[in-house]
Amino acid sequence: MRRIRVFDATLRDGEQAPGNAMSPEQKLALALKLEEIGVDVVETGYPGSSPSDFKATQLIAQSLTRAGFATFNRCSREDIRLSMEAAGDDPRHQVQVCCTGSDIHLRHKRGITRAEGLREIDDSVRFARSLGAVDINLAVEDASRGEHDWIRALVGTAVEAGATAVTLADTTGFAVPQEFGELIATVRACVSDDIVLATHCHDDLGLSLANALAGLAAGADEVQATLAGIGERSGNTPLEELAAVLSYKSAVLGMDTGLRTELLDEAYVMLADAIALDRPRNKAVLGTNSFATQAGIHQAAMLQNPVTYEFIKPESFGRRRSLLVGRHSGRSILRHLLAQLSVPADDDLVGRLYQEYIADRPGGECDELDVLRDRLASRLGVTPATGAGA
Repeated sequence: MRRIRVFDATLRDGEQAPGNAMSPEQKLALALKLEEIGVDVVETGYPGSSPSDFKATQLIAQSLTRAGFATFNRCSREDIRLSMEAAGDDPRHQVQVCCTGSDIHLRHKRGITRAEGLREIDDSVRFARSLGAVDINLAVEDASRGEHDWIRALVGTAVEAGATAVTLADTTGFAVPQEFGELIATVRACVSDDIVLATHCHDDLGLSLANALAGLAAGADEVQATLAGIGERSGNTPLEELAAVLSYKSAVLGMDTGLRTELLDEAYVMLADAIALDRPRNKAVLGTNSFATQAGIHQAAMLQNPVTYEFIKPESFGRRRSLLVGRHSGRSILRHLLAQLSVPADDDLVGRLYQEYIADRPGGECDELDVLRDRLASRLGVTPATGAGA
């Protein structure tokens, strides 16, 4: 069973998306929760970008006791200097140096040649080492659109200069799993096993998790992910979905993360409160309806055994099962509630209640079971606690 490393990028890539700004104190609280969950590295932010990110990095670096912490930097001595000033030369401090992985970015974003790109990588990695950094990650931006010979040249230059890790980014969500797996395999073949190889996948085509899994199958050691998949544009590999797949499919994939998945919803609530994020209805693991159902056929089976329509156990992720009564519910849910109230469920009564509380229900509104049980108790003149006549 391979232990997959998890690098959480919520506080940097996640936070830099529109509407996701957090205070240093909010970042610290989330960082401590992420450490409790068991992530290996918490990305603190980009200290060179603002005083807020500098302060957040200081707070997080001083407070984490187990997890590593990473800073984001351009190939810039000033960026690296500020990161080292904020987070220090603690061995747990990973200095990420972001380089340019595609000719598209070289030409249209940076306006530099390949030779200049290699020189700035060599200088930046060596400068970080001169300041005491021992864990240096070459983060290759837009790697999925880069030619493989160029990616190998970037990685080779960085490793020779002293880099200890490499992250390959599908920055624009360009790749499909086959393409991204081939990229990871290309780099894995040209670096030693002690170089940590990580994925950083965006979700523009809805493939961030699939690409990360393809990267792991091709030899990556680590996945960069964010809570609820927040991040630039369509976001990043969702931390909770990665944890779910590697937990529930560990025997198939031969991989696991060791994360405390039952704490992920608590972390999500903290994040949602911090950035005013509405919980979506249909998101995997964390969605409002992830463990809820109102379909009558499903509910009839789940009342016998939840495993019939529930592969992932809600308690595994700090959630709870919810059988909701709505227009698509059936008579079985009414019989279940009548049994709880100790009221005989004859067909005539069930039929009348079905028409009144289910069939004639307007629109898409739903009720929790206990709400409908109380309504039925009032309607039938019994007390919900005992089922006895009023």
